[in-house]
Amino acid sequence: MTSTSTNKTRIDADPHLPTIAIVREFEAPRDRVFRAWTDPDLVVRWLGPRDGDMRIETWDARTGGSYRYTAWQGGREVAGFYGSFHEVRPDERIVWTFTYVDVPDGVMLETISFEDLGDGRSRVASLSVMDTMEGRDSIIASGMEQGVIEGYEQLDALLAEG
Repeated sequence: MTSTSTNKTRIDADPHLPTIAIVREFEAPRDRVFRAWTDPDLVVRWLGPRDGDMRIETWDARTGGSYRYTAWQGGREVAGFYGSFHEVRPDERIVWTFTYVDVPDGVMLETISFEDLGDGRSRVASLSVMDTMEGRDSIIASGMEQGVIEGYEQLDALLAEG
């Protein structure tokens, strides 16, 4: 897939482990990027593919908090997700679980790190771990790559607003 941003999204699936690693740089300071991940009013503006809408039922981005949201396309609900925030360390790190409602046995644990690159730039690196290779492969096959890339492009636009 190609990106309209000058920053490329790198998505790697280890052939020997049930993991997905995603790395992306942003033209914004780390604190603003972190806020876009934790403020529900901002999250709904960028998370997921361009042709969808996100509706948040709950978003309590703090250590011990939880979230639940649905994805909509063409006026109908197409997916639901929920999880727990295990650790939220402001401007540094988020560790959360991610569960697709239709696959409740496929819980993913994701660690997201936020790095200050200087000059008002930052890098987000995430590592997602599933319990099986099959689970990991089904997430990849679901269109995850397109959703991540388009979501990050929408995050670029949101961060450019200032």
